[in-house]
Amino acid sequence: MNYKETKAPVSTVTYDREAIEASTDNIYEAISIIAKRATQINSDLKKELVDKLDEFATYNDSLEEVFENKEQIEVSKFYERLPKPTAIAVEEWLSDKIYHRSTTDKKK
Repeated sequence: MNYKETKAPVSTVTYDREAIEASTDNIYEAISIIAKRATQINSDLKKELVDKLDEFATYNDSLEEVFENKEQIEVSKFYERLPKPTAIAVEEWLSDKIYHRSTTDKKK
């Protein structure tokens, strides 16, 4: 999924509790699902950032020279400006883009 084109807010937003718990009827279950998705998004973004920064890596044994690469700084700043993984996960949850299922049988 392309997280760079998300409409998630960059700053803090207050959400309607009823909208978040609407599909599960349990706020704790909804938050648990959102948290697991945020963890997935965070690991995806971290892997992508590390892969991009590895292109700029120089493997020298001496610590005498430190190079400042403008492209590397721009890549880092771009990822810092992205919305937080939790904001992206909440936006996906409210847009019904997260698939979830209950493992407990509610029919007794």
